[in-house]
Amino acid sequence: MLALAPRPSSVTAAQPLAVPGKWHGTGCNARAVWGRCSGGGAEPYECVVDHVGVEFRCSCPSRALPCKHALALLLLWARGQVPAGEPPRTAIGWLSTRASAEVPPVVPPAPAPPSPTGPAAGAPADAAPVAPPDHDPTKLRDDRVARMSAGLAELDRWLDDRLRTGLADPALARYRTWDHLAARLTDAQVGGLANRVRRVAGVVGAHPNWHEQLLGELGVLHLLAVGGRHLGTLPPALADSVAAAIGWQVRQAAVLGGVPLTDHWVVMGRSDVREDRIEVRRVWLRGVETGEWAMVLSFAAFRQSLDTSFTVGTQVHADMFRYPGAVGLRVLAGQRHSPPEPAGPVEAVSLARACELAGDAIALEPWLDRVPICVLAAPARLGARWVLADATGSLPLAESAPGVGTLLACSEGRAVPITAEWTPLGLIPLTVHLVDRVVDIGPVADSSFVGAA
Repeated sequence: MLALAPRPSSVTAAQPLAVPGKWHGTGCNARAVWGRCSGGGAEPYECVVDHVGVEFRCSCPSRALPCKHALALLLLWARGQVPAGEPPRTAIGWLSTRASAEVPPVVPPAPAPPSPTGPAAGAPADAAPVAPPDHDPTKLRDDRVARMSAGLAELDRWLDDRLRTGLADPALARYRTWDHLAARLTDAQVGGLANRVRRVAGVVGAHPNWHEQLLGELGVLHLLAVGGRHLGTLPPALADSVAAAIGWQVRQAAVLGGVPLTDHWVVMGRSDVREDRIEVRRVWLRGVETGEWAMVLSFAAFRQSLDTSFTVGTQVHADMFRYPGAVGLRVLAGQRHSPPEPAGPVEAVSLARACELAGDAIALEPWLDRVPICVLAAPARLGARWVLADATGSLPLAESAPGVGTLLACSEGRAVPITAEWTPLGLIPLTVHLVDRVVDIGPVADSSFVGAA
């Protein structure tokens, strides 16, 4: 059971939940194990595990598969602490769908070889040999691809219905409209799009121009739904990017098996957000020799600590392994060849050049929500909004971006190197690089700024 955990921290989080007192309505049969786990929300999390086909379903918002609730339920079952019973209605539908998708083709039994002595003693004359169970990994992968394709087709039909009824449809203002769609996408194993759908739900009515933003987000969902159903016809790098965006997980072992990119990596900035009760931290790195950007992602459950091994303003000589993709920003940190040391002066570009670089990345992956830039600019006021400005133009800051006051105090109105994230809603300043120090002003998870992860 523990070998199913996506990461060691999942086991740590599951162990406190693997006690009968945390669960009610548990049961199991020859196919599945189910139960409801009391969590931090008002309603318990509904969890079902198909222990034959090794699939998981849980109503919790975790992006890990399996989540800590599924692991805890399996641990209870392995310890004999789950009674036998009949599955509830919430589990019957999912299990029946899984069973119908896994019906094997009917294969006529091979004729038994003739034996001069006749059938074995005690065996019926018409007994046919029993075929071994099919554990072909290719078939399992094909089954998942079929489920994902069906889920993406359903998403496209849902988008057509939404545009046909119009963005003024009152159903869009109800969260359950979006949550129901996200649950169906989770069942289809396209969890990346399920998370995106839940984030889009927060756009409705959020500001006066929410219709324009919502229409753009629906366009991105349509783009990914179409691309996900045509992965085989896309260029390999773009296909990897689409697969990652819709939720196809890449094993860390496969990433670490690639060729490392060794450089002196400067920790340029840090950004924390909260997504579905999961704390997400992005640490932006840039190579001194290559000038390439890289992003280290870390996750933690609500109120738990995130990775602190990279400190803004330092640099480390280390290996980085890139995830596949057209832009390929995300990396896994490998061996570190030296301890961290203070970073030197950073290279900053003009706002016009930063727009060109961000535009190149978005052209490769139009669904990107964040692109790192480092500009030499000064904060200024333009109408009702704060902007970063230089001789080539200006870019607005996100309206709810934190750290504007600190940015003003550090820059004193002068142009200074600033690391920021480009987002569709504006720039989010992360770091001010001064001559004698580096000031980290990146958002924390409980900030008022809510962005797409």
